[in-house]
Amino acid sequence: MPNPAEEQNPFDTISELPYRLPPFDRIESAHYRPAFERGMADQRAEVEAIATDPEPPTFENTVVALERSGQLLHRVAAVFFNQASSDSDDEIQAIQAEVSPKLAAHSDAIHLDGRLFARIDALLGSADDLDPESRRLLERTHLGFVRAGAGLSAEQQDRLRAVNEELSGLETAFQNKLLADTNASAVVVDDAAQLAGLSADAVTAAAETARERGLDGKHVITLGLPSGQPVLTSLTDRGLRERIHRASVGRGANGNEHDTRETAVRIATLRAERAALFGHPDHATYVLEDRTAQTPAAVHDMLGKLTPAAVANAHAEAAQLQAAIGDEFELRAWDWAHYSDQVRRATYDIDAAELRPYFELDRVLRDGVFFAAGKLYGLSFTERHDLVAYHPDARVFEVSNADGSGLGLFIGDFFTRDSKRGGAWMNSFVDQSALHGTQAVVVNNLNIVKPPAGEPALLTFDEVNTMFHEFGHALHGLFSDVTYPTFSGTHVLRDFVEFPSQVNEMWAVWPEVLANYAVHHETGAPLPQDLVQRLLDSQIWGEGFATTEYLAATLLDLAWHEISAGTVVDDPLAFEAAALERAGVALDAVPPRYRTSYFAHIFAGGYSAGYYSYIWSEVLDADTVEWFKENGGLRRENGDHFRRTLLSRGGSVDAMQAFRDFRGRDPQIEPLLVRRGLAG
Repeated sequence: MPNPAEEQNPFDTISELPYRLPPFDRIESAHYRPAFERGMADQRAEVEAIATDPEPPTFENTVVALERSGQLLHRVAAVFFNQASSDSDDEIQAIQAEVSPKLAAHSDAIHLDGRLFARIDALLGSADDLDPESRRLLERTHLGFVRAGAGLSAEQQDRLRAVNEELSGLETAFQNKLLADTNASAVVVDDAAQLAGLSADAVTAAAETARERGLDGKHVITLGLPSGQPVLTSLTDRGLRERIHRASVGRGANGNEHDTRETAVRIATLRAERAALFGHPDHATYVLEDRTAQTPAAVHDMLGKLTPAAVANAHAEAAQLQAAIGDEFELRAWDWAHYSDQVRRATYDIDAAELRPYFELDRVLRDGVFFAAGKLYGLSFTERHDLVAYHPDARVFEVSNADGSGLGLFIGDFFTRDSKRGGAWMNSFVDQSALHGTQAVVVNNLNIVKPPAGEPALLTFDEVNTMFHEFGHALHGLFSDVTYPTFSGTHVLRDFVEFPSQVNEMWAVWPEVLANYAVHHETGAPLPQDLVQRLLDSQIWGEGFATTEYLAATLLDLAWHEISAGTVVDDPLAFEAAALERAGVALDAVPPRYRTSYFAHIFAGGYSAGYYSYIWSEVLDADTVEWFKENGGLRRENGDHFRRTLLSRGGSVDAMQAFRDFRGRDPQIEPLLVRRGLAG
């Protein structure tokens, strides 16, 4: 008997909703498996037709035909993997565990098809006859096949298939185990008096979380993805701070069924083996060969310019914090945020909690993020209550150009929930492409604690900054103006993708923007100008800690991915400790931003040997901020130039050439050193 869900599968046809928004109100979990199976079968048939085409290979009948293939598979994958990250459950996790290895094998079947590769290889000689974007597509497609193993022997390809399939399953397992252990590690507080220092709305939210978990009368502190937890800034109870910190840094290493350590080791060793198949000494070398950095040595050279000064700054900050504590106890990691805030307050007369009433979520979004995009790019935003997203908390906005023409859709999913992984990110449901006649549909996911019904969502300044950052990714996707979906929006080299989003952070504190959104949610009073100046002055404080915790995670990522094939790691936490000590960033009071057991970016998120990308991109970002300041800041002319020369081009041009087209020269590191207090 046919499956009704299979007969009426909403993925089978192109959505008729505006901008091809997926019909979320009709999508059920039962639709995913059959849609994936049919999508893979359809693309296999399309690829077979290309590979067996009796006509001589041409750019159109081979490369463009390949670019057109797999549309059903793309539709279902875009929706499914966003849900797997933002609104997962046991069924979704089971589907992901089943489908991910199949997708890895499906990709290998295409990229290891010798007939298909022969057709692509034969076209390289005619690349000069193509327009620049088409020539780049041919060259990148060819490179993609080579890097996927098209040039390996049959025996090597067989082993590569097995490695890729196992890795796919392990990366999914890491993500699912981490989500489960993060939820299980939430800290239950029996005595409300221990919550002294938290704002009233934060206490209420913790009580609501406890009630939702069946723990009426208690409070639950959930954990964000990084080591440092925001509540540590405010809590005065040192014992509770320690409990929360230990719960955070212990995730994935609790010896239970959610322990991720063996999974992480297996992932790293398999990646090393795969790199060896391609003749590389390690995974980092293999990865960086196709990045703007090009080599691990280049990354280490850049990090080497930052690490000594950052660690020295962190030690200097620690001395100031110890002075604030006195002789009562020795500064520990769970004390840092709390006393750092005290020193910040004493030095700059600024209190993080004092700022939150001025940062109400909807006001930040509309009068901050959207306002800046309107001034800089002429965009306008209309909330589409008639369009349904994948979760009740997710909101849909139509984005229009200055001339009124539609640009695409933006979905904002801002609140944390047990079904959502930690952190913040951007996904794309529909990629802009002239080939398919599509415009972008993008989503930003954040993890802001949801207030009780009727209460305002008040943000920390870090959360405000994150909202601007993720919207920078959204703009990169929305502004895309390319022919081929391979190059659409954020489909750029990994160590370039964070650059536009980091640039967008500058508008969070731009005077005209800040004045427009930073308004007290009860009184309507603007953020006092003296407080604004103190906020700006205080931003240099804590850069020693922030840079060191980031560099520690970056160097840990490289350590895991510079192991050679055959390396045996018996104790991953001992390996981690040795790597941090060797890199000169082993500070007890400054743990890495992510430790091995919950480093989702590198073991489940596509940033393996690439977490350096944030600081690599920040070199470009800091230099770009200087350009905006030199040219008058928040002006349409500046926005249009940035959009035209860089944001709209996606991956259709060389990344560094796009930067040079925008900036007029190569990037310089000095603005970053000044920003992070490392210039001295």
